[in-house]
Amino acid sequence: MKLAVVGGGSTYTPELIDGFARLRDTLPVGELVLIDPAAERLELVGGLARRIFAKQGHDGRIVTTSDLDAGVADADAVLLQLRVGGQAAREQDETWPLECGCVGQETTGAGGLAKALRTVPVVLDIAERVRRSNPDAWIIDFTNPVGIVTRALLQAGHKAVGLCNVAIGLQRKFAALLDVAPSDVHLNHVGLNHLTWETGVRLGGPEGADLLPKLLAEHGDAIADDLRLPHAVLDRLGVVPSYYLRYFYAHDAVVRELRTKPSRAAEVAEMERQLLRMYGDPSLDTKPELLARRGGAFYSEAAVDLAAALLGDGGSAVQVVNTYNRGTLAFLPDEAVIEVQARVDGSGARPLPVAELDPLYTGLIAQVTAYEELALEAALRGGRDRVFKALLSHPLIGQYEYAEKLTDQLVAHNREHLAWA
Repeated sequence: MKLAVVGGGSTYTPELIDGFARLRDTLPVGELVLIDPAAERLELVGGLARRIFAKQGHDGRIVTTSDLDAGVADADAVLLQLRVGGQAAREQDETWPLECGCVGQETTGAGGLAKALRTVPVVLDIAERVRRSNPDAWIIDFTNPVGIVTRALLQAGHKAVGLCNVAIGLQRKFAALLDVAPSDVHLNHVGLNHLTWETGVRLGGPEGADLLPKLLAEHGDAIADDLRLPHAVLDRLGVVPSYYLRYFYAHDAVVRELRTKPSRAAEVAEMERQLLRMYGDPSLDTKPELLARRGGAFYSEAAVDLAAALLGDGGSAVQVVNTYNRGTLAFLPDEAVIEVQARVDGSGARPLPVAELDPLYTGLIAQVTAYEELALEAALRGGRDRVFKALLSHPLIGQYEYAEKLTDQLVAHNREHLAWA
């Protein structure tokens, strides 16, 4: 089996490599190609990747290349984990929205739209080149904003599934609190990428006993601390929102906080400098502890499970993914991309049924879905008016004066990435 990772020079990659090495019985990778235009980074990451494989006794071959077409040639699956513009562009995404009193974040709000506009055309070009090499190859998208990028891929007819590590992280946390195996925890996970809620935590499968009330009663403080939301809010909701809901439920407080501290991009850039120095140490043959602070926890396990189900021998697995709605949430169009539990096999992902949702959640999901549709239109067709409409539709913006100013700033900060600007 051949897998390719576009963005293989990312400091995330050793997390992925560690998972491939540990879980080689689940996903027997014969050749792994790391693809990245940043040759120096790629060499450091590739060297560590080979040492991790060797230490764990994995006999798979690891290849590094800056040649995309050669790297994806005949791959069975291609994982996308790229960041167009790097941390410098992320730094901008997280700062200029604050000037209008809007949250600065890399996947939602104005910053998230900027990232989508930069990213979608690049991803679609990569996907076309993958399709020319192997029309049967699966594309696993970990590139943010995952919902918009996955919808772009599916809309263009590619065999694609979107992946996020939020759900698997919560599954692992709840399993530890309940003192059970992660595989015993089934989440009633529903929403859009980075806009999800756990409406149930079931033991043993979809029909198992719901232990969410027990978790909130016995561990509510710890869960609330992780989400950086008041415990009382969780009690009133009776669900566990993802930590991205803090940008919606505590928007103004988050803006005040972000204005008084370095951006997350600056923190990550410093971590990356340290990690790359570590990766250059020829004696290092395990992923360093610092990598856990970089983000992407359990990404490797989620990626292995998804690739194994898509490329397996006819079996299937249940996993939280991003895929077409297809009537799962009746209040959304079929072509909307949602993030829910789905049955995954060689034919793709099919969402499992979802219980009727409270209007408190359906309203926000519907509004952000409309924004994502407008954002994708702006990414595909360009134009200042399309950017303005997408910003105006977003619940974290929603005022025409803000949308006008943010449109000007988005275009100014991303001119080199926008062919129409």
